[in-house]
Amino acid sequence: MKPFIIVILMLNTVVMMAQQKSISRKELLKTAIDQKVKSTEIQEITIAAGQSAPEHLHPCPVLGIINSGEAVFQIEGQPKVILHEGEAFYEPKNVKILHFDNASAENKLVFTAIYLKEGNEENIKLLK
Repeated sequence: MKPFIIVILMLNTVVMMAQQKSISRKELLKTAIDQKVKSTEIQEITIAAGQSAPEHLHPCPVLGIINSGEAVFQIEGQPKVILHEGEAFYEPKNVKILHFDNASAENKLVFTAIYLKEGNEENIKLLK
């Protein structure tokens, strides 16, 4: 092959490899947090098939993402929503969470919760 063609082929290969290794970002959640965060606690939580979390609130804001499964999620005063795998959620500080239920009767729900703490407040307060 002629050197010119070899260079073109090499450049095409480099461009294709760079495109395959590109970084992409997808915004999952944007929310304002009205407090100073001095520490965080991150937990992976599993809810068995057909199970529901009791009504509760959090003494600190909570951010989370659904790792697998689907959740029925409802904050007091807002409609119920279904959170799917890969979707993020926000539970405000000291606001009643009416539903955080496993939407499936067959599969477990797994999610990651990130507790944003000002001090040594508890992660959760059960209401029922």
